Amino acid sequence: MSQSFLSWRRSEAGVGRHEFGEYLWKSTSAGGLDTAMRAWGRSSCTWRVDSGATRVVQKEGCTMNKVRCAVIGAGWWGTTAHVPALYHHPQAELVAVQHHDPAKAERIAHDFKVPHGLTTAEEILELDGLQAVVVSSTPHLHHLQAKSALQRGLHVLVEKPMTHSAAEAEELVELAAEKNVQLIVGATFHYNRHVLEAKRLLQSGALGDIHLMCILFMDEILGLYQGLSWKEFAGNHPDPEVEAEPYIQPGRTSYSDPKISGGGQIYAQVSHVAALAPFLTGDQPVAVNGLLNNADAAVDVYDALSFKLQRGTIVSLASGGRIGNAPRHLDVRIYGTRGVIEMELLAGTMQHWDHAGELTTYPPLKTDEELYPRFSPARNLVDVVLGRAANGSPGDVGLSTMQIIEQACRSSQRV
Repeated sequence: MSQSFLSWRRSEAGVGRHEFGEYLWKSTSAGGLDTAMRAWGRSSCTWRVDSGATRVVQKEGCTMNKVRCAVIGAGWWGTTAHVPALYHHPQAELVAVQHHDPAKAERIAHDFKVPHGLTTAEEILELDGLQAVVVSSTPHLHHLQAKSALQRGLHVLVEKPMTHSAAEAEELVELAAEKNVQLIVGATFHYNRHVLEAKRLLQSGALGDIHLMCILFMDEILGLYQGLSWKEFAGNHPDPEVEAEPYIQPGRTSYSDPKISGGGQIYAQVSHVAALAPFLTGDQPVAVNGLLNNADAAVDVYDALSFKLQRGTIVSLASGGRIGNAPRHLDVRIYGTRGVIEMELLAGTMQHWDHAGELTTYPPLKTDEELYPRFSPARNLVDVVLGRAANGSPGDVGLSTMQIIEQACRSSQRV
């Protein structure tokens, strides 16, 4: 199903961002929506559209195979992205959510009409008939929880950073291959349409040999690295879209304690953009150098990395978690022997100059879901289990990313 055709949104009539009203399908027409649904493999089903083409309703008598799935670590990001995506996926049966706080586990299960609100990953994994799990707990738990799920033969979506170490990531990749199951890493930008088009161009040879990739990612997240409460963090944040009271707040140590997070900017944010190099090129890192600056925090706040890929591409990556009132940036520039690509992923722009100097400017991405497709990894998990989609963010890309992060941290310690 084309991401450009359908997108999730909420009803604008009296549904707050965290009131968990229905996510509604947006379509230009009922006929177009029915065509898309049928193309998605449900030819035996008939669909109608209610309320001005905003809600998809399955007619009685229509049966579909559903993937029985669960979310381990239904915290801030789990309830912002993965739980809603699975709850509203027509072929997902969300059977359980896990949060270590019993009251929050019960609340999430109640709000999303999930049968089981549990407090441990072990309880989740003992459920009968489970086929797939999302692991979106804090990073220090990713390896053990994902490993336990893979050992049971379950398909797994593990949030980024994939693990704390490259060795842990490699073990998960090998275990998924051994069990013949899918391992997806929650690198959301891998589902961005501009990134996917850039990947197609690079891997088709349209840019020739790729010599240089430059990435700049700047955001305002310092307060979380300092261990501020979410309310303090949001109150000082220059972006009004950062909510003071999210549905579930992250713990104060989730980002500030390296024993939990792995590190600061390099684990929380660089894990996003370092993954772009192996994802776009299909290549692997062979040499990495990094410099990390803590800026008086317990974890790194500013990072500068340079690394080389196996086929010769060199990558320059800089990222910071403190920008004050300056704008956020995620700028990606790729230079090949036959062309150049420039993308500003947070602004939704993309340009491509070919070998003759001809410029192609792509239609801008505008909506939140287009810019940052937060629901796509969990949707992809369901569709992969059903055999209707390829793995959009494979574990081996996560492994390459962890190799970059680990080597950058080690080289910084030597300076």
